[in-house]
Amino acid sequence: MIHEPPLLTVRRHFPRPTAAQLAAVAAATTGWLVDAQNGRGSLGPRIKPLFPDDPKLSRCSGTVLTCWCGPDDNLALTAAVALARPGDVIVAAAEGFEGSAVCGDLLAGMMRNKGIAGLVVDGAVRDIAGLREVGLPIFACAVNPASCVRSGPGTVGLPVVVGGRAVASGDLLLADADGVVTVPLADADAVLARLAEIEAAEAGTLAKVRSGLEVPDGVEALLASDRVRWVD
Repeated sequence: MIHEPPLLTVRRHFPRPTAAQLAAVAAATTGWLVDAQNGRGSLGPRIKPLFPDDPKLSRCSGTVLTCWCGPDDNLALTAAVALARPGDVIVAAAEGFEGSAVCGDLLAGMMRNKGIAGLVVDGAVRDIAGLREVGLPIFACAVNPASCVRSGPGTVGLPVVVGGRAVASGDLLLADADGVVTVPLADADAVLARLAEIEAAEAGTLAKVRSGLEVPDGVEALLASDRVRWVD
């Protein structure tokens, strides 16, 4: 190469959700947000809360700040911590690498001190006892005491792919015991408008289940119709 590549490529300014949009996401569940996106939005089954037994540490929401670390490196994550605003959730793309941890209790403590709402990474973290004491919601694929390097290159604020889903800074994020869901900022108003309808439908069905409902609506009518071929 004629010139050395930059260690970091950073986008500092990007559109952000409104306070009302953030509040609506915070009041939802990941399942509702997926339903409101026609079954889409999940970052996959591997990324789970590090402390599922603690309600305070197994739920977070906020504005996404992305970083791409690549495998076995956390330079971009440290830069994201420096650039994050209070209430941001850092989404770190490690390309699914679990051979070393990109975050431990010391870096997580700095995130907490900055008011960062949570960390989502498609890789590993370490120092699990210290991370519990820090009290930051963390969603990761694995725990591994091996340490990574901090050499770059990496990006902050640019689009990444995590769990097979494209994620951009400024997207909305909700993470709970079921996993992590994002909503593209451009789709936020349409998705959030559907939440009330979905919540009402869920509440109605739940009431029926608690009253003794045994079969989903419409199934018995389907079984009685000519759309079913019986082979017994």
